[in-house]
Parts: sequence; structure tokens; C-alpha cells
Amino acid sequence: MAEAPAPQRSRTSIPRNPGRHDLGMKATLLFPDKDIVERFYVPLVYTACRTCYSELEPQEIFRRAVAGEVPPASMQRLISNVIESGHGSTIEHIVFTFALSGVSRTLSHQLVRHRAGVAFDQQSQRYVKYKGAATMLPATIAEGDPELRERYEEQVDGALGLYGELVSAGVPGEDARFVFPNATRTNLVMTTNLRALIHMSGLRLCTMAQWEIRRLFQLIRHEIFGVSPFLGAFLAPKCVPLGYCDEFNNRDEHCPIRPHKDNVLAAWAEKRDAARAAGRELPVT
Repeated sequence: MAEAPAPQRSRTSIPRNPGRHDLGMKATLLFPDKDIVERFYVPLVYTACRTCYSELEPQEIFRRAVAGEVPPASMQRLISNVIESGHGSTIEHIVFTFALSGVSRTLSHQLVRHRAGVAFDQQSQRYVKYKGAATMLPATIAEGDPELRERYEEQVDGALGLYGELVSAGVPGEDARFVFPNATRTNLVMTTNLRALIHMSGLRLCTMAQWEIRRLFQLIRHEIFGVSPFLGAFLAPKCVPLGYCDEFNNRDEHCPIRPHKDNVLAAWAEKRDAARAAGRELPVT
């Protein structure tokens, strides 16, 4: 007997926004504050951009920008044009430092894979005694089969309980921590330049990203918007500046924010073939 065909996914079934759940994590911008960003950050990036195309010395460009001799709209227009052109070094001159708390070790293992332009310091499971360790509960488990949720919670609670017993028995924390599940929460300090932050956001705000880290970057984006809506606008899923989606798992376009590149290329090839059949060539830019 032939197997029934697999059910087709809805082409508009965008993965649920993790922001609908209170996950207990926090992202707090420690530095800079809004005043510093408004007074110096945009002028600094403007100076880096303008230096490439000006006979003026950088210090004079910066002085004019900070003194208000250059209209803010002019600075923002140049910065936008330079960023869109891919001249990313100009935005490596400004950095943001965040306090990240309540995220799981699952998330932190993903986050620290970002290395270029990013620095991390993380709460140590070796030197910190976790007397009241907290854990992350995925929504799929919280809202799923009650029996499975109970078993999950028993496993997690059992691991944390055993950790406490091991430490009380004199086992060093660096050894007792081996029983911790990936759900264990942790805290980090992260400093990143704007270029790296835009790159990370492009990957992690994508609907294909794992739900927890996607939520973290929604919170980070919110913090940047709080000090500069102009700079915050550059933090977006990578498909937004690209104009197409390049995620392999979205080839069916179940997330329809942007068309998949395979379909874009197929459409272009169809138009190219039609043009050639008519005796002309499509312009290539």
C-alpha cells in the first residue's frame, strides 16, 4: 500500500514570533546612552564616510559635524548610501555594549560563534555556585503534551537537584556542573561594533533562526532604537537589504517576506530566454 503524501506546508506560515512569550531574558544597552549616540556616534560614522571622499582632514570633518555645521539629514543620507554600497569599515568605528541575562546555554553556544568585531564575557559555571539555578522552558514543551512537559521538568529539576547535592558533598563546582542541562540560564556582557551587529541581526532576526536567539535580537534591536532609530533601522533580517531570501529551508517560501533567490533566478532566466527568442539581450548590471 502506497504511503500517503506528506502534508504540504502553508506558504504563508511564518514561524511564530517568539516575542509573544515572556521568556524571562533581558538585553540592556549599557553603553552608549542616547546623548552620546546623538552627539558623537552619527558624526563619527559620517567623518569616516566623508574622509574617504574629502580633501579635509578628519578632525575638521568631525568638528563641523559635532558643531552642527552639517545638517543631520545630510549626514544620515551619506551614511545610508555608504552602508548600502557595502563599505562596511565605516561603521566599525562605533561600538555598543549590552548586558544579556536569563538566556540559556543553548543560546549562548550559538551567540559566541560570532567572533569578528564582537567581545564576550560570560558567567562562569566553574566559579559561580548556582544555588537557585533557573532554566528556559521552550514554548513547544510548555504548550505541548502535559505528560511530556512533566517528564521534561522532572529531568531538569533532577539535574539541578543533583548538582546541589554534589556541591554540598564537596564536589568542586567545575565538576558538578557537568550535570547541567543546556536549558540552564546564563548571563553575558557583549560588546560589538555596528558592522558586526548588523551582520548578526541579519542572521538572527530571520524567521528561520532558532526562536530564543531570534527573540534576543528583537530585544537588542529595541535597545538600539531607543538611542537611535536611524541606526536601529539597519538591524533587520538579511533578506531585507538583499531583496531576496537565501535560506535553503525556505525554498518553498513558507516565509513570504522576500522571494527565494531560486525563484528570482528562475524568473530572470525565463525573461532572458524570452528576450533571446525575440532577438534581443537583457541588460546586465
